[in-house]
Amino acid sequence: MDDPLDPLMSEDKVPSYNVVEEIIREIDHTIIIYRVYYLLGIFIYKFQLIKKEKMCIVEIPRALLESQGTNGTRAEQELLKLISTKIEDEECWYELRT
Repeated sequence: MDDPLDPLMSEDKVPSYNVVEEIIREIDHTIIIYRVYYLLGIFIYKFQLIKKEKMCIVEIPRALLESQGTNGTRAEQELLKLISTKIEDEECWYELRT
């Protein structure tokens, strides 16, 4: 059951979802965004990514997502660095239980 304090978010409710999706696709087109949660207490979006039989969780601050397009390339570069660093870290990826 989903935690009411960390609600599951639909694509249209996540700021700059398309930007995040595009960055992930550019890094590795085999990775999909499985689910996105919003952590209310700390204003973070938690993206659950899946690649083959593994999952990685990338936490992105709401302010960073909301600043995409308004803060120019600095915000875009910061988002790219955050996502790519996490995705490229082997320790981020863990086996899914079946």
